[in-house]
Amino acid sequence: MSDNPQQDASIHEAEAQAAAQAARDIAEVPAVEVITAAAVNLLSAAAIKCGLADDPENQTDLDEARKLINALAGLITAGAPEISDSHARPLRDGLRSVQLAFREASAIPDAPGAGPGEKYTGSVI
Repeated sequence: MSDNPQQDASIHEAEAQAAAQAARDIAEVPAVEVITAAAVNLLSAAAIKCGLADDPENQTDLDEARKLINALAGLITAGAPEISDSHARPLRDGLRSVQLAFREASAIPDAPGAGPGEKYTGSVI
């Protein structure tokens, strides 16, 4: 807090207005877009953690990739009936790609059906 209570109140009011505007903005976004955007963010992060980025030596982290792929598989499995096949199909394809990339990057492969996300999708091999 600063020494100026009026400035502090003004900052708080501006933050409250920004939060209210963000809530109004998100209220206008269709659910399919919110679900798809979340899935794309998880997919992108998982791909990077599987070593599918510019600097795989420094960005690969299979423990983190496993968590992201599990979350992505759960979201796609739960959300697919709600977002239609035309939106779900490319997400499923991307999920399968990162699942296979994870298997390729892993020094100790998981058993078929035991890889990340496979409890939701079934075995990818």
